[in-house]
Amino acid sequence: MRIVFTKDRRSPFAGSILVALGAAASWGTTASAQTQVPQEMRSKAMSLAQVCRTDYERHCHDVQPGGGRVLGCLSANAGKLSPPCRDALPDARALASRATATGVMPK
Repeated sequence: MRIVFTKDRRSPFAGSILVALGAAASWGTTASAQTQVPQEMRSKAMSLAQVCRTDYERHCHDVQPGGGRVLGCLSANAGKLSPPCRDALPDARALASRATATGVMPK
């Protein structure tokens, strides 16, 4: 099985969040993460990505998206993050939990 994910051209981090949310959305087929994630979750992910874009590029650019790895990297670097990104981490964790609970992201 091969899953193909698209990245938002405006932000590599936004694409990473969408990949994280859509990682398990399709079994046995090729899918785009953006078509699997509900619009409201996608919008929230895009907002969080805009807030943390520079921090992601600075501290977590080499982290492979999916399975919560990007959020884990940002959390591990919380002391080095910009205040707006650090303040957004609880919302990002809540979004990831909700995505897991609704089956959009693997447990």
